[in-house]
Amino acid sequence: MKSRGAPALAAALALAASVALCACAPGPGPATITATATAAATASPAKGSPAKGTTAPTRAGPVALPVAPDGDGARAQTSSMPRTDNAAFRNLVADVWLSVTTGTAGYARPAFFPVAAYKQVKAIAYPEGDWTSRLWYDYALDAKKAHQLVGSGARLVTVIVPKNYAVWVPVNACYNKVGYWHVPGARVVYRDKEGKVRSFGIASLISWRGVWYVIHFGAVTRDIWRGYVDDPQDGPGTPGPPGGC
Repeated sequence: MKSRGAPALAAALALAASVALCACAPGPGPATITATATAAATASPAKGSPAKGTTAPTRAGPVALPVAPDGDGARAQTSSMPRTDNAAFRNLVADVWLSVTTGTAGYARPAFFPVAAYKQVKAIAYPEGDWTSRLWYDYALDAKKAHQLVGSGARLVTVIVPKNYAVWVPVNACYNKVGYWHVPGARVVYRDKEGKVRSFGIASLISWRGVWYVIHFGAVTRDIWRGYVDDPQDGPGTPGPPGGC
């Protein structure tokens, strides 16, 4: 997380986040939870002249927002169903969107499944190495690819999570020794710099202690080692499909 400025020269952090819940219109297709979040995370210079012997503060860049308390990934899992109407999910959306619009994956680190939790979940050799060299590396590639698609002038409209596709993945499924909630195919809906509505998917969200995290962004599996954007579409697209773990 970037510094907000020296204590003697306090910087202001402005954050505006809102969430709207809605049910889909009757008819085919999944019921969805829609969450919208925007974040203005730039620090403004302090008013007045700088003190003698100091330099004027510079404007800080954007900052990532916390999704869960520090160290939560090292704590025991719970069976709590994650929500999309709370600060944790709003901050996840803001961090992922910031990583896409800047092309800098690190802004989404709080929104990505914690390595300490992954070490508890996976019944594989060297889970930490798998997290670093595959999962997080893949996210970094995918965030850059999404940035190429979206650019820096886009505006987030909403994120649609297909709640009825969420399932509890039990112990022993998918090489796991701890269970978790999983939901595939959430949709990130935005307006491009021309104002046209477009969207892309989040391949897989999974839970830890009642909080959603990204685990696969552009693709769950990949035939070649490059960045992917999940199902880019004109318009809001269609969440899902169901399945996976």
